[in-house]
Amino acid sequence: MGMSVVISEATDQDAEQIFKLQYLCFQSEAALYGNYRIDPLVQTLDSLRREVADDCVFVARLGDEVVGSVRGTVTEDGAAAIGKLCVHPRLQGHGIGARLLNAAESALADQRGAKKFRLHTGHRSEGNLRLYRKVGYEAVGTAQGSDGVPMIILEKQAGAYVQTA
Repeated sequence: MGMSVVISEATDQDAEQIFKLQYLCFQSEAALYGNYRIDPLVQTLDSLRREVADDCVFVARLGDEVVGSVRGTVTEDGAAAIGKLCVHPRLQGHGIGARLLNAAESALADQRGAKKFRLHTGHRSEGNLRLYRKVGYEAVGTAQGSDGVPMIILEKQAGAYVQTA
């Protein structure tokens, strides 16, 4: 490859690349559930821009290209809701998702006072579940997504960093 993937905070200039990447990455999830109306595929660019401005959003860059993204925000109960983790299909399986999660968790705990982290994924999304378990998340419940997909809710305490790689 010749270049290293760099993790950094997203800027408004990244919003369009994140939007396109998210659309590409979540196609496989949509196919898995036979539902192309899942939240990441119907999100608007304006909504994503607001998340980049207001939330904790990180990107993985390979040169000038955004090849991964994650976002999070602290909820009323002190938990950080982390979502829409995605890595370009050609770069999956190289630890970029774990690095993005680690960056978001660190910022949410250190800068926004998160005491625990919460995320969710579809019940058939074995690759996602494998990653989340590997980095220390445990299933704590289930829910029905607003798009109708059955979800598994996972959590881990802040400070429960798991060595990856």
